[in-house]
Amino acid sequence: MKAHPALMRAQIYRFLADAYLYPTDNWLVDVPLLRPILSGLNLAEIALSLEPLMIASLPDLETLQFLHRQTFGLSGSLCYETEYGLPHEYRQSQELADISGFYHAFGFKPGGQIRERPDFIATELEFMSALCLKEALAIQQDQPNLREITLLAQKSFLQDHLGRWIEWFTSSLNRLAPTKFESFDNPYLHLSNFTSLFILADMWALGINVTSTPLSQLTPTPLAGDLSCSSCPLDPESSWIGQNFLYGGKS
Repeated sequence: MKAHPALMRAQIYRFLADAYLYPTDNWLVDVPLLRPILSGLNLAEIALSLEPLMIASLPDLETLQFLHRQTFGLSGSLCYETEYGLPHEYRQSQELADISGFYHAFGFKPGGQIRERPDFIATELEFMSALCLKEALAIQQDQPNLREITLLAQKSFLQDHLGRWIEWFTSSLNRLAPTKFESFDNPYLHLSNFTSLFILADMWALGINVTSTPLSQLTPTPLAGDLSCSSCPLDPESSWIGQNFLYGGKS
């Protein structure tokens, strides 16, 4: 029996989230598994962007770890949404609080031994995977209201956050990261290109249109202090969940 699109989308988002973390396993061996999932989502053409990752001689884990350090060690701040184009650190704190509000509303607690900021690309991708899984579970349990809530959250999170900056991330990485290592293309550049294509296609399928400012017109967000968001003010009335489902809002 064919899996529901929500479950297939969850698989793609989860793969991407894991691939951006410092590798403890070689994620390249799992790339061919994405092809049938993309075909099931009618996104077979996007699978073409994965071909450079499906090479006969894969980098071993040690090489992949080196490439991760080379790529994100040089451009680590580019992996965080709020590093792009915000006018001041107060706006950055507001955006971090909004992202944390999404996570809090759905009981999402990012895992891992290293505590990352809420706007880290892998964390945002993992959250999208969790939302897609919640949608699939709501369908299985015949809970249309829960499905509506999770679907609306996906659209809002893509519109306001992940979908708004993914092209900036990809463009920045392609501009700054090393393109080759010995005989290998840098797999993280191909990964970022695929990530952008998939998210843009996912937004199109959900009816979301985001117009991004050209990267050349952005300036880096001014440096701020602690951005872990452990102390971000989380006001439920101003958060996404408060506006949509609490205090007389949609239910």
